[in-house]
Amino acid sequence: MGPVLLVGHDADETFGLVPAVLAEAGLEVRTHDSAGLGPPEVDVLALGGLVVFGGVMNVDETDAHPFLAVERELVARTVERGVPFLGICLGAQMLARALGVPVYRAPVREIGFSVLHPTEAAAHDPLLSVFRDGDMVFHWHEDTFDLPEGAALLATGDEVKVQAFRVGARAWGVQFHVELDRPELDLWLDVAGPETLARWGTTAEALRAQADRHLPAQEERARELFRRFAGIVLGT
Repeated sequence: MGPVLLVGHDADETFGLVPAVLAEAGLEVRTHDSAGLGPPEVDVLALGGLVVFGGVMNVDETDAHPFLAVERELVARTVERGVPFLGICLGAQMLARALGVPVYRAPVREIGFSVLHPTEAAAHDPLLSVFRDGDMVFHWHEDTFDLPEGAALLATGDEVKVQAFRVGARAWGVQFHVELDRPELDLWLDVAGPETLARWGTTAEALRAQADRHLPAQEERARELFRRFAGIVLGT
């Protein structure tokens, strides 16, 4: 069994609760920062799974961030070969883009917790069935995309339609930050600073107050989701 590779796009990326959950399930976990080290050079068939996380860049900013184009090809190969894949925020947008769908500005910037509406298809999905209608999940993004052709829509939101989808049997994209834990949130808020948060129309205090109310429940769902992802990797 090959390792699960976690790919981030910032030197400060902690990958939230994901490394611990996957390791507890018995998986070897490796991490990689594409922004600092360039795209990972891996044979997808040597991987047990691939999880691509978020980043501050737009998925099409390939001139400024050349690793994005290479990483998109890696995502496409991973899906083609049936290696378990999960894309989170930018990672979900990368999956959509690899499938030929344009990524564009969302009608609103989403930051903080907002309501999730799983679809009927989610009730039978190996991962997204952990969520219930009305669950609150954390966002931090300003781009979105349409549902790729042939993909199953698994969750929608009140403002941004495509919140989660599946391609085939083993590739998922989620727009919200399902990996988030409190240390990662605190780090993001410290790095962003009050001026950036003000441009997004919020404050660190407001987001921490939301997290006090909603993050424990999201973490509970997320831990189960990643335990299930580990089970898919392990074939159990």
